[in-house]
Amino acid sequence: MRIAVVGGGISGLVAAYRLRTLLGPDADVLVLDRAERVGGILYTGEVAGEPLDLGAEAFVGRRPEVPALLRELGLESQLVTPAGLRPLVWSSGAAHPLPEGTLMGVPANAESMRGLVDAETLARIAAEPDRPLTWDPGSDIDVYHLVADRFGPQVAERSVDPLLGGVYAGSSRSIGVRAALPTLAAALDDGAPSLTAAVGAALPPPSNAPVFGGIRDGYRVLLEALAERSGARFVTATPGTRLARGLRGWVVDPIGAVDAVVLATPAPVTARLLRTVAPVAAAELAGVELSSSVVVALALPRETALPQNSGILVATGEPLRAKAFTLSSRKWTHLAQRETALVRVSFGKFGDDSPLSWPDAQLVAAATEDLATVTGVAVEPIEAVVQRWPGGLAQYAPGHPARVAAVEAQVAPLDGLAVAGAYLHGVGVPACVSSGAAAAQRIAATVGAGSAHRS
Repeated sequence: MRIAVVGGGISGLVAAYRLRTLLGPDADVLVLDRAERVGGILYTGEVAGEPLDLGAEAFVGRRPEVPALLRELGLESQLVTPAGLRPLVWSSGAAHPLPEGTLMGVPANAESMRGLVDAETLARIAAEPDRPLTWDPGSDIDVYHLVADRFGPQVAERSVDPLLGGVYAGSSRSIGVRAALPTLAAALDDGAPSLTAAVGAALPPPSNAPVFGGIRDGYRVLLEALAERSGARFVTATPGTRLARGLRGWVVDPIGAVDAVVLATPAPVTARLLRTVAPVAAAELAGVELSSSVVVALALPRETALPQNSGILVATGEPLRAKAFTLSSRKWTHLAQRETALVRVSFGKFGDDSPLSWPDAQLVAAATEDLATVTGVAVEPIEAVVQRWPGGLAQYAPGHPARVAAVEAQVAPLDGLAVAGAYLHGVGVPACVSSGAAAAQRIAATVGAGSAHRS
């Protein structure tokens, strides 16, 4: 039994690992990736001689997938939680506490926005329940048009955009309500009389559980464990170029005939590979757009007087080049113990890939200058590391859930083929872990758990 996993990001590595646990030691699992290393947009580099994640650096802690996987792999001691400090929002040239009690920045009341928006907007939020709301159940629009219409553009640009920018490297104008805020869409579908009421219904119950989690020595620890435990053969620096039906399975160029395939590639790559075997799915995936970003990691003198906050998000329209600052040494207690203060500065949003083309020196200068602006302290880096992420994140535009449903419906009848990845049911690491596991389950059910031992 020979199975190809095309794409060695977290979705593909989880798929390979799960295939091994489901099909046993005799299955020949090959992982093909166009990059020289596996891990995709999860990457642990070195800053000031110690590991630091230069892609995603956290995961939603209230979802079970990553903690459960760490336990299964014997890595539970690597699980860390943030220090619990509150982030700031930089808006109108000043830092404000990030509003609490919101749904991805969408407020349930006017008071949570006080200080961040003007008096006119506060009054508009407070009066919103008295305005008639029209919503067609099952419909979808971008988040900006819903929030700006009901609460005013300042709420979208100063509260919602900074949070969506961190998750999707996009904005409220590029992200659909139904994909980014499914509980809000459900409340609207159920007949909520106002956006205020819908947010109130959609908010999760209060909890003292940490919102986020991380891995002490970086995602590299998880990636290496998955790769080792998968027992897969890895073919790197080699893209999958063609997928076709074979005599008794599939053909994946350039590795040849296989019994089954998991496509754990970004949406545009998956679209190209599916063009001849699932043209409708390919057409749908070709419509998924990607955003690019850059992370500049700075190591500063340990005594640098950074604010006692986890980070600083930047509102839309501010004259800064950076979109967000993670004050890593404040956010994570294990990083606070290091000899340098660590900050991650993020650049780039959907529709603006220009930071990718800036020279490293320009990016470091922009990161340093913007960090000094938002913190008010002198910033003198000891070391700086630049990591570019071209096409790193799928944009969940209006209609995205319907697009994904159409893709999965087209792939479902194709035995021995499964898709996985961050463009399906969430860009976060837990969603990708779930996606990879589901793809492996589908393949195992198709080929039969005993087939690996008979081949």
